[in-house]
Amino acid sequence: MPFVETDPSEPRDTSSAVSGAPASVGPKETEPQNAEGALSAGPEESVLGPTYRWISIGMCVLILLAAFESLAVTTVMPLIAEELAGQSLYALAFAGPLAVSVVGMVLAGNWADRRGPKAPLYSAVALFAIGLLLAGTATSMEALVAGRLIHGLGGGGLTVALYVIVARVYPHVLQPRIFAGFSAAWVIPSLVGPFVAGVIAEAVSWHWVFLGVVALVIPALFMVVPALRSMVHAPDAEATVPRWDVPRILWAALAAVAVLVLNLSAEAAGWVLWVLPVLAVVVLALALRPLLPVGALRAARGLPAAVLVRGLIAGAFFGAQVYVPLILTGRYELTPSLAGLALTVGGVAWAVTAQIQGRYSATLSHARCLQIGLLLLGTALVVTITATALALPALVLIVAWAFAGGGMGIMYPRTSVIALQSSTEADQGFNSSAIAISDAIGAAISIALAGIVFVLLAPVGGVWPFVGCFGLATVFWLVAVLVRSRASVSVPAH
Repeated sequence: MPFVETDPSEPRDTSSAVSGAPASVGPKETEPQNAEGALSAGPEESVLGPTYRWISIGMCVLILLAAFESLAVTTVMPLIAEELAGQSLYALAFAGPLAVSVVGMVLAGNWADRRGPKAPLYSAVALFAIGLLLAGTATSMEALVAGRLIHGLGGGGLTVALYVIVARVYPHVLQPRIFAGFSAAWVIPSLVGPFVAGVIAEAVSWHWVFLGVVALVIPALFMVVPALRSMVHAPDAEATVPRWDVPRILWAALAAVAVLVLNLSAEAAGWVLWVLPVLAVVVLALALRPLLPVGALRAARGLPAAVLVRGLIAGAFFGAQVYVPLILTGRYELTPSLAGLALTVGGVAWAVTAQIQGRYSATLSHARCLQIGLLLLGTALVVTITATALALPALVLIVAWAFAGGGMGIMYPRTSVIALQSSTEADQGFNSSAIAISDAIGAAISIALAGIVFVLLAPVGGVWPFVGCFGLATVFWLVAVLVRSRASVSVPAH
């Protein structure tokens, strides 16, 4: 489909766009609609107004639970790896779920394009809960990783389903604000999640960090169901229903396998340690081409570059973050609850800056948000490397991670909005899954490569394995800086 480029330095005037929510059983012919079929709403409408209140709250609760699980697991994983003697699988416990989430994203995107986002959402939540249950009852690191893989499959589908719901329900002018709401849903988990997870692991058992979330996921889903039934319109009976894209699903599975192989190659020896990662990266690049917009891997201007930037900043941030609690507990000998402070300040900063970009969405352009966000993230990475190499106080690392979170809070909502504003209803699922795939794969590749770097530098000892991991994350940031100027909204031609 041809695209018309827009100038990213000039905010689009979306205030004149028709806005609102779809009717309960389809748009009424007598009411104005936007391109996605949403009914027009008044200019004073907000994401917490009468039209959108319950769907907004329900989705944010699901995001909140996913945020708690993510932050909690990152906090207690050093303790889990030590207790289960699974240090060799530490990186895989993070990168594995991200890798298989790609399959969930593609399935959910294809399913949403065919039948709408409701069924993908229900299925994703079920897999999410089953994975947490298996991880929470695991007695070996292998069993825990298996549960994390199932959880990752559901988490990937959950992300895409929620993105499609945003595209189908909210007008363009409100999309930055609901994504800001998603980021704000990280506030409570960021404030108490890492500390609570650490306390639970120290006082009771890390198993309850997983099992406690399971008890809350299903009630959260039921908050969304009534609103979904009334707000997401039924597809046009005369419209052509897209087929199941079996080749794309298989490419997604191949990409997941390549990332898993990349992770496991850290355990190889001799020439295999050098050849296997290269082969995995080549296979991954081939598998990603049909999963992303044309030109994404070469940073073609517009949506493709925005999708690539999303993956690069995810790699820079999460590739470093998984090793922050590890160095704080291992080198600085902090308890898991205290080590979680870095994740706390990072998450809070993420939510605060996300709210700022949402509040000023009409005047703060996408390009400026990416510029500011990359500056904050780069500052955090440089300070983290310096503090690690010079053995500066742990507080320096914790404060640095506030800058990292602040940068992500500005950039993440805007890359999501670029994807949605570059989409029609026919390709909302594809583009939503593409931005999420880039997110997951970027983080998974960075974590996997960091695991290899950590193993290679382990004989050197000291802080150098951590310096190497943080340095690798900085490489992802540098590439993002180089391609940032090419990311912009590509408006579909009608």
